[in-house]
Amino acid sequence: MFIDNVELVVHSGKGGAGAVSFRREKFVPKGGPDGGDGGDGGDVYFVVDKNTHTLAHYKGKKVLKAKNGRPGEGRKKHGKKGEDLILIVPPGTQVFDAQTNELLLDLVEDGQKVLFLQGGKGGKGNWHFKSASNQRPTYAQPGLPGKERHIRLELKLIADVGLVGFPNVGKSTLIATISNAKPEIANYEFTTLTPKLGVVRVSEFESFVMADIPGIIAGASEGKGLGLKFLQHIERTKSLLFMIDIASFRDPVMQYKTLKKELASFSEKLASRNFAIALTKVDALGFEEANEKIDQFLEAMGLAPTENNHYGLDEHYHFYLQDLDEYDAQKPYFVFGISAVAKLNIEPLKYALYELVKKARDEESSR
Repeated sequence: MFIDNVELVVHSGKGGAGAVSFRREKFVPKGGPDGGDGGDGGDVYFVVDKNTHTLAHYKGKKVLKAKNGRPGEGRKKHGKKGEDLILIVPPGTQVFDAQTNELLLDLVEDGQKVLFLQGGKGGKGNWHFKSASNQRPTYAQPGLPGKERHIRLELKLIADVGLVGFPNVGKSTLIATISNAKPEIANYEFTTLTPKLGVVRVSEFESFVMADIPGIIAGASEGKGLGLKFLQHIERTKSLLFMIDIASFRDPVMQYKTLKKELASFSEKLASRNFAIALTKVDALGFEEANEKIDQFLEAMGLAPTENNHYGLDEHYHFYLQDLDEYDAQKPYFVFGISAVAKLNIEPLKYALYELVKKARDEESSR
């Protein structure tokens, strides 16, 4: 189950009350006050864990509380601090105030631990209030109350490459072929109802994360179809791979322009992401028809087929590939014809995407 949006009320613990106590020991006739302090209430922390991928473990939970501090005792014994409430979330979780929509926390780094609400301070015991004029204080402080916050958690997936395309263009098949993800695959639209993450191994020490985003349709940025629910996830991806079904009844250029428009309408950041294009299901066409459609698509994009085939693409199909040293972010890094089912140009696609990922990582680290 994938849960990407939950509302919770969280409380830090109340501080324990200080004790009112007096020493009562044999041979100590004037023992005096010895009431201990109350323990502090438990704090509320957020901890980011990359082994957690959803917010599903908060489903059905409305109120979560840290433990209260224990009251103080005689003989100046301090009460025990209340147990902290640790909220474990996956990377990419944002914490909003549910009433004002103010962004409170943006949690992206694995292992990150953030104090969100501090517990109430424990009250002081009566021994603190002894003075020359008050040898027998009968007063101790109550513990301070904890804090309460009504929050909304939203998860935005973090991936190096986000797959963007209409339903049933082969995104699930590609991610199942190229990575360790195992999405449900069927021959009808909207098979994928939840985003899937897969790790793509390039070499023993090199890899990147790919996200399969459920199909986007025209009007997705206005709430139509499934797209709006998942467009937010693409915001975090460093690069985009537009997947265009070249064998579909939908015109390939129309597919691309519609997808680009929906992404730009949703977020200006998305419009500026580095991107590439995969023309899928070329195996469903003959070489001549496939190349004719590829050439038409490139011409409409203002691109010319290239011959720089250092990724080892199948020589039967035309393609476009930029020189990374002269990279133009307004154009796709590459346009490849592929077939995930026939495993056509899948390895070249993997290595080319990794080069794009490295470029995005270098740009991010240089900021």
